[in-house]
Amino acid sequence: MTTRTTATQVTGPREPYADHGVGAGACQGARPRASTSPRTGAEGDNRIGGNDRTTRYFTVHHDGVTIPVSRGGQGRPLVLCPGLNSTQADLSELTELLRRDYDVVTFDLRGHGLAPGADRYSFDAFLSDLVAVLEELERHHLSAAPVLVGYSLGADLAVHHAAERPGTVAGLVLVDGANPLPEPFITDIDRAKFRAMARDQARSAERAKGTARQVLLTARDIFALGEEIDEVRSGILDRYRRIDRPIDMIMSTAIAGDSTEGRAPRHNRLWRSGVERLVREQPHIATSWLDTGHRLVFTHAPRIAEIIRRAHHPSARPTC
Repeated sequence: MTTRTTATQVTGPREPYADHGVGAGACQGARPRASTSPRTGAEGDNRIGGNDRTTRYFTVHHDGVTIPVSRGGQGRPLVLCPGLNSTQADLSELTELLRRDYDVVTFDLRGHGLAPGADRYSFDAFLSDLVAVLEELERHHLSAAPVLVGYSLGADLAVHHAAERPGTVAGLVLVDGANPLPEPFITDIDRAKFRAMARDQARSAERAKGTARQVLLTARDIFALGEEIDEVRSGILDRYRRIDRPIDMIMSTAIAGDSTEGRAPRHNRLWRSGVERLVREQPHIATSWLDTGHRLVFTHAPRIAEIIRRAHHPSARPTC
């Protein structure tokens, strides 16, 4: 895969992002100040790194899209991949907590945040965004293979990447995603409800247009991806079998909410049964359950950061 990077560096305090809600990813964050001296050129000029006082911003160009990436912190490398309808701005609280102990890289998937729209939105297209970022990091000399943390769809992307490219990550932390569901979430009886949810998410995204929290996908895009993710998860057990790195899962007990009526009870049971199915086959996988919903990465960021530190201690020798 051929990629091209453009790097900039910003040091010091950053202006706050506007507080917009985008689908599942509504959270206050911080917006990077525009750099007055963007740099492009040879690899030496684009070399990226971070410490506890500096965040660097650069872009990866591939497949006709430009992926904005930020890197900051110090310690073991860690790459944080957002999910569908969430951006690196939405993940700012978790990112800042992790940057106290890790060299953290975050980015936006196509059509999300500061990444422009694209001609196609599919699981493979989003996976190619993650792969392009990781390949660029490899070229710019990470100190070791990174811990890959994925939220929701980002967790599924992380599993597929680790399965297809052995040895490129030190371990996985999967936050409320990559669940080998025994049955699909979206059935005929639920289809109208999920279409309505996709319309609501697309309308909510309108409020964030032009900001680092924007999501450019249409309701049709979001619904189609929901169906595709169901299909991906139906076969994800095989991907897990090909991964030889530590895996930690952080899952919500109420992904569909805490209602005792409608679709919520079935989907919450299905969510738990998928993880139980995985752990029966792969008992080495560690699982933490948080008594909350799918927004756990925003509502429980300190707890998630604590679990990540416990699973991948900042001072531990990285697995290469």
